[in-house]
Amino acid sequence: MNWTPSLVPVSGTAFVIASLVKMLVFFGGYLVTVAMLTLAERKISAWIQDRHGPNRTGPGGLLQPAADGLKNLMKEELQPAAGHRVLFTLAPAIAFCTALVSWAVIPFAAPLPTPWGVVPMALAELPVGFLFTLAISSLGVYGLTLAGWASNNKYSLLGGLRSSAQMISYEIAMGMSIVPVLLLTGNVALDSVIRQQASGGWNVLNLTVAFFVFVNAAFAETNRLPFDLPEAESELVAGYHTEYSSMRFSMFFIAEYANMLTASGLMATLFLGGWDIPFTRWDDTGDPTLLKTIATLGSFLLKTGAFLFFYMWIRWTLPRFRYDQLMSLGWKVLLPLMLGYIVLVAAVLLALQAAGIGAGWTRTGILLVMNAVVLGVMFFVVDRGRLLSPTTVRLKRIDVERLRGRALERSPLAAGARGELMGD
Repeated sequence: MNWTPSLVPVSGTAFVIASLVKMLVFFGGYLVTVAMLTLAERKISAWIQDRHGPNRTGPGGLLQPAADGLKNLMKEELQPAAGHRVLFTLAPAIAFCTALVSWAVIPFAAPLPTPWGVVPMALAELPVGFLFTLAISSLGVYGLTLAGWASNNKYSLLGGLRSSAQMISYEIAMGMSIVPVLLLTGNVALDSVIRQQASGGWNVLNLTVAFFVFVNAAFAETNRLPFDLPEAESELVAGYHTEYSSMRFSMFFIAEYANMLTASGLMATLFLGGWDIPFTRWDDTGDPTLLKTIATLGSFLLKTGAFLFFYMWIRWTLPRFRYDQLMSLGWKVLLPLMLGYIVLVAAVLLALQAAGIGAGWTRTGILLVMNAVVLGVMFFVVDRGRLLSPTTVRLKRIDVERLRGRALERSPLAAGARGELMGD
């Protein structure tokens, strides 16, 4: 983009003021959005289950999050007598703060022109880009682990240990799923990733397998179903937050929804073009304008909202994995898959570069065919429903029918029928 002299980036005092304004506006809107996500989840779950959700507190139930927050503020703060007081109090704050800070480098709109210069629509334009988000979000596991240990409760401790094992396992897969994006873009700055997709096709087409792995790892990182083993109410009461009450308890849920929002924004940025508006180059060429900023903000919000809806849809549709299935997916499937995929993408990009094929729809088409082949081999040749169920064995149809026949013979109904026949 060629900037005119009047559209240079802001600096000095204007930069500080712009940063403060962005922080206040963004974090205020971020917290309100997180609060409303709790209402959205309850409404979506009611819609999926064909029932009424919250509808009596305010018009359409819009004030339900405020009522829940007021209720939690008025509840008593409980403290385990044998727990570690300092770490018990610090744990929810760690989980909450890391979830908020993780968003800082994600650009949510095109740059905004002002009389003092161009203001980038990201809280902090760091050259390390998505590496910062991964690094900060990975610190959230300390909050969950400390909550489990400091509670001095066996269920909480098991939940904390599960959380640390799960996050470490899937953090590797998530980090490796971003390596193909780095190979394709040649830069870790998120603004460069967005502009690469605007000119060369979205990465959901270029790197479909990496997108698939990133989505699965994002579910595990945010402890959402079917990966909510750290909480597992049927096994661990409530997991790492069993001993928490009042606002400390609420901070864990706020952190969960904040992590969902950050993960959705990162998925939209890395694989769906971020704020880029599809089928047009108007938004990412020429000088920045206020209209471009508003339009691209709307595009980014739609993409992020679609991922948030997907989170909630899966939450109320699929059952929880067993713990062995969860670990099997992370270590036996996603990790080796991404190791091979990174080598394949690097080889294909090197071959395309040697053939003189650069960024564009030709390269996108070739990469799309490559991804379709990899997914076909993975689902229909290698997996065939076995990798996620290591404790089960695939039986032939004749064996299944024989077992069903034996089960029917031994059932009480069959025994009763035989008795009636003998009595007759």
